[in-house]
Amino acid sequence: MRVDAVWDNARLATLAGALGLVEDGVVAAKAGRIVYAGSKREAPAFDGARRVDCGGRWITPGFIDCHTHLVYGGDRAREFELRLDGATYEQIARAGGGIASTVEATRKASELDLIDQALPRLDALIAEGATTVEIKSGYGLSLEQERKQLRAAGALGGRRSVDIVTTFLGAHALPPEAKGDKDAYIALVCDAMIPAIAREHLADAVDAFCEGIAFLPDQVARVFEAAQRHGLRVKLHADQLSDLHGAALAARFGALSADHLEHTDEAGVVAMAKAGTAAVLLPGAFYFLRDTRPPPIEALRRHGVAIALATDSNPGTSPLTSLLLAMNMGATLFRLTVEECLAGVTRCAAQALGRQNDIGTLEAGKYCNLAIWNVERPAELVYRMGFNPLHARVWRGE
Repeated sequence: MRVDAVWDNARLATLAGALGLVEDGVVAAKAGRIVYAGSKREAPAFDGARRVDCGGRWITPGFIDCHTHLVYGGDRAREFELRLDGATYEQIARAGGGIASTVEATRKASELDLIDQALPRLDALIAEGATTVEIKSGYGLSLEQERKQLRAAGALGGRRSVDIVTTFLGAHALPPEAKGDKDAYIALVCDAMIPAIAREHLADAVDAFCEGIAFLPDQVARVFEAAQRHGLRVKLHADQLSDLHGAALAARFGALSADHLEHTDEAGVVAMAKAGTAAVLLPGAFYFLRDTRPPPIEALRRHGVAIALATDSNPGTSPLTSLLLAMNMGATLFRLTVEECLAGVTRCAAQALGRQNDIGTLEAGKYCNLAIWNVERPAELVYRMGFNPLHARVWRGE
């Protein structure tokens, strides 16, 4: 078999069903896609290949951060101080802080400013083996400003060897010019923003924040209906601060994912399972906000819902740019297993983006996105804190 490159003398965690461990592993790629991943004893002969001796290291699929707000202006360190003094997330938001303060800073920034500010955050994820990163808008809250954010997000993929998945989050918060009229703003999102974003191919999906301090279920339903009219998949910030039955709403629209889920009830989990909607858990925000109510992990397991993990990288509630630390938090705060954590940033994260046919496992036909690690066992990737054992990263065979 003629291929472009072969990585051998490796141990594989293919994540193709459970961890998919292979002790005498080899991966071969052609034209940027895997043509073989498995045991060297069962591999065909490979011709014309660049060969890489992995020295017995472990190879996993390249990591996937399936929920970030990576592109924004400014920071919210002052609000962090306020929270340390006892202010709640809701109190800060209602006083004009929170998302509104990031909207102001993002609107003032140029598109190039946003790219320059986001690149170090993206580089931190890449340095830990990330090969795919989802980036949401939602800090512009006008058509012009949301376009700017999404263009900046897309431009990052031209600056680095990484796949960028963009999500339009116009229904994130109410802009000041809306003067408190949520229904009028939602009409603007549905009638002007979504059609333009879809026409210009600026986003792969549409998200919304379903919460009392953001938008109510009937308003989110209008956003989802508009998204579907324009051929865009949906996902949802659901049940983070209260149970508005956001998970069930997401499932009703066949959402790719419902994210956060700390207050989701059993009926919401059942609906997600029936719809094939992935759960995206965000332990960085849980930790940063000092939350005490974890997502319904046992119910998600019992009903077979795919569990993804992500950084939720954002300036206000999860200034986290480490999927390795997100996995450790998922294990320590949510009691996820090593297998669940690793699947959460590979196979299940791919499902949460609707990209499971192309990424997330080491299988023939998928992009050759690899992370090669200096570890003795995969559990070390979840166990260690503040330590990066990445040896090499491969994106589309390079």
